[in-house]
Amino acid sequence: MHRLVSLLILGLLLSGCEQAAPKVYQQQLFAFGTLVEITLYGVGEDQARQAVQAVDAMYQQQHRDWHAWQHGLLTDLNQAIAAGKTIRTDPSIIRLIRLGQGFERSSGGLFNPAIGHLLKLWGFQQDTPPQGPPPPAAEIRHWLDTAPGSLQVQIHGQEVSSENPAVRLDFGGFAKGYAVGKAVELLRSRGIDNLIVNAGGDLCVRGRHGDRPWRVGIRQPGTGGLLASVEMENSGCIFTSGSYERYYDYEGRRYHHILDPRSGYPATGTVSVTVLTEDPTRADAAATALFVAGPGEWQAVASRMGIQDVLLIDDHDVAQLTASFATRVHFEQPPAAIEIVQPAP
Repeated sequence: MHRLVSLLILGLLLSGCEQAAPKVYQQQLFAFGTLVEITLYGVGEDQARQAVQAVDAMYQQQHRDWHAWQHGLLTDLNQAIAAGKTIRTDPSIIRLIRLGQGFERSSGGLFNPAIGHLLKLWGFQQDTPPQGPPPPAAEIRHWLDTAPGSLQVQIHGQEVSSENPAVRLDFGGFAKGYAVGKAVELLRSRGIDNLIVNAGGDLCVRGRHGDRPWRVGIRQPGTGGLLASVEMENSGCIFTSGSYERYYDYEGRRYHHILDPRSGYPATGTVSVTVLTEDPTRADAAATALFVAGPGEWQAVASRMGIQDVLLIDDHDVAQLTASFATRVHFEQPPAAIEIVQPAP
């Protein structure tokens, strides 16, 4: 899922320091439909190149296995569920199902990785941008009546089934976060402790680069300008869900890809949600769940999902952010209003 672009302010990171800058190795990959940039600090070129090649090989395998509409392990699983059959699948798929079930449970159903058929109805399960009118209301009502959810998936060892043939798993709401986390694990297992893995603006940092903290920039929704910069000490992951990266316009109305499983329609009231936490998988899922929850409900959902640092921009350009996030953020282009809030207990 393509996100609101966050960028590393490399000018701040790599210049203006009297100490010699650490050696930097940077390489770009393409996976999960987005550009992945890996930056390693203080590592020899051969070690860095081999490590990035290993990440690339892992990503290409994950992309094939987890793709929601191109043939692979996930499409085989969805076809078996639709046919009412039990299928034996790979442990990586089992792990993602269990993670998705946990996020569906903690979000109160606002994050639902079983809405693949709804995404297809809206045209967001294809390689080309959607065109034409939105799906008929009757088709959306029918989908709502079938009420698919990942908690309806049964797992016995490596065998998976569901009694609801409408379940169609799509890991797009959190698989990129999981993949970023696996890349960080792989790099650290090879002795690389100071790094950035940036997947289309959703990123994790680990370690340090000299004696300075990491600073990450968040772009202004829809304009490309810099909204804010965020300071991150030693490690952390920042993920954003935005309404303007994947969308289409029809008869003067915009339809984006972040769908509310309660209504079957794109979520309303929010332009972007940024989440900062240590766990990239949780950050990825929470950014989507809080976007769906919207300005009036996200605090309770954040609390249930274990998220402390949140920035939400609503469709009136009002920024709502937690007190802990407020201590780390500097607005370059202040929004119309700023509200400091606390996640619900």
